[in-house]
Amino acid sequence: MTERVLKREDDFMLQIPELLAPAGDLERLRYAINYGADAVYCSLPEFGMRSAPANFTPEQLAEGVIYAHARGRKVYLTMNTLPTNEEADRLPEAIKAAATAGVDAFIVADLGVLEACKQFAPEIDVHMSTQTGITNWAAARAAYNMGAKRVVLAREMSLQDIATLRDKTPPELEIEAFVHGAMCMSISGRCLLSNYMAGRDANRGQCVQPCRWKYYLSEETRPGQLYEIGENENGSYILNANDLCTAPFIDLICKAGVDSLKIEGRAKTFYYVASVTAAYRKALDQYLADPLNDNFELSDDVLAELTRTSHRHYSPGFYFGREQARQATDSATYIREWEFVGTVESWENGVASCQQRGKWSLGDTLEVLCPDGRSIPLHPEWIKNEAGESVESTPHAMEKYTIPTPELPPMSLLRRKVETLDK
Repeated sequence: MTERVLKREDDFMLQIPELLAPAGDLERLRYAINYGADAVYCSLPEFGMRSAPANFTPEQLAEGVIYAHARGRKVYLTMNTLPTNEEADRLPEAIKAAATAGVDAFIVADLGVLEACKQFAPEIDVHMSTQTGITNWAAARAAYNMGAKRVVLAREMSLQDIATLRDKTPPELEIEAFVHGAMCMSISGRCLLSNYMAGRDANRGQCVQPCRWKYYLSEETRPGQLYEIGENENGSYILNANDLCTAPFIDLICKAGVDSLKIEGRAKTFYYVASVTAAYRKALDQYLADPLNDNFELSDDVLAELTRTSHRHYSPGFYFGREQARQATDSATYIREWEFVGTVESWENGVASCQQRGKWSLGDTLEVLCPDGRSIPLHPEWIKNEAGESVESTPHAMEKYTIPTPELPPMSLLRRKVETLDK
């Protein structure tokens, strides 16, 4: 991480926080790093609270660590499930494999996992996961006394709560907080709805998100008669949380003493990871350009970028108190104004070689997102397929094609504006 202390004025310590991005697999790790992350967090198939197949194998983890370290970045391994007795027996093997791969820290929630990490990989830092439910300075200090280098705060803490916690804990203890992404309606993810209603354990990364379902009221003596809770004809989403977005007040989070700004989304696409990471890289750099300015204003292009991925309505979460932590009671659907349609593999002499990730046609409104955060409008006059033939669109999955563009770096991403007729 960059040196924590930027400068001191009037006894107020300013921080240069780390930007921490999710990496669901090796591809997403590469995009996160190239789009501005200082560190990434990922998981092996077991112990990581994500059941999707796109986790890392031990070999991929080692490859990812080499890739990150070669660029001066860090890799944290998430091991924040609450293991059963049988799973606990397999902890030493997983910890040793991660240590061999060279990870920079373990993210844990269970005290047994913490102890095992200290026993089998004492040279590697341990971070206490948000699943631990740390909401106060006493819990943070206890975690530090047990050997934690960092605490990942519960999402339910306000800016004032964080500032108080920072003041009452050792300065060597690092503080990490979520700044963007999906929110859980239960305190720090401690929800049993999925387990109860579908037999799918959220602690194993299998949550079916019953909080996003439509609900009606039923009266005991009138079975089968359903009553709407609100006026929306689609039902009432009484448990459905908005997405967190803190970019407009990232300066206040930094000034509260947060050392690491965490983006949620290990299950999200690499396009999502790239776009959101680029936006927060810009936001953080804008703050750091004039950190003593009490009238920080985020540039419009950062806010625009955060509308170019699928998301629910944004909210500041609990940072300004519980009254600001809104629920999305009208709908659980995503807002989708742009869609990802291709990657730029290479560029030469005014022509970009691309790979299809979604269909688009000549005349569509296009943009390209570059790893440095630039968003460039595109108006290609032609498309040529892999055979060199002129075509009007890119309908075939993963097909290669070329288009005329200004100079573009590799790993740039093409997107298409979703028109009204597409929705």
